Amino acid sequence: MTKQLLTLLIFSGLCTTIFGITSAHAADVKVTWTEPGKYRDIYSGNQGKKRFRENTFKELEKHLLKLAKALPESQLLEIEVLDVDLAGDVHAGGMHNIRVITEIYSPRIKFSYKLMNADQAVIHSDNVNLKDMNFMMGNSSKYRNKSLGYEKKLLDDWFDSTFSNDVMK
Repeated sequence: MTKQLLTLLIFSGLCTTIFGITSAHAADVKVTWTEPGKYRDIYSGNQGKKRFRENTFKELEKHLLKLAKALPESQLLEIEVLDVDLAGDVHAGGMHNIRVITEIYSPRIKFSYKLMNADQAVIHSDNVNLKDMNFMMGNSSKYRNKSLGYEKKLLDDWFDSTFSNDVMK
C-alpha cells in the first residue's frame, strides 16, 4: 500500500510538472462564523448539534475554497457568515429526528464579504442575503444526493454572478 501511494504521489507530481496542472491561481479564503448559536437552522436529524455544526462549517468552507480557485492567487476573500438556514427542516420521526426537504423550507445564507487584492485594497464588498425559494425546481444534478447540495448550489450561483469578471480563465 505504501509503495502504491508513493507511486501515485510521484505520478501526480510529474503530471503537474509536464502539464502545468497547478493551483497557481487560487485566492485565499478566510471564513468567520459569527455567533453560530443564533443561526436560524443548522441542526441535524441524529448527529449531535455541535458536531453537525462543525461538519457543516467545514464542508461549506471547503466548497468556498474550491470556488476561490478561480480567483487570482494574490487575492483574499474574507467572508463573515451571519446566519444559516439549511434546506429542509428537522422533524421527529419515531425515536429519531430527520431532516425533511420540501419546497417550503428553502436554503438561506446571510453573510458579508470583502475581496481584496495583494495590497489589501478592497475590490468588491457587500452584505449578502442568499435564498432560493425555487431550490427544488432546478434541474441541476451537479449536487444531487450530495451533502449540503442546495447550499452549495446557492453559493455557486452567488459566486458566478458576483465574480464573473474576476475569475481566471
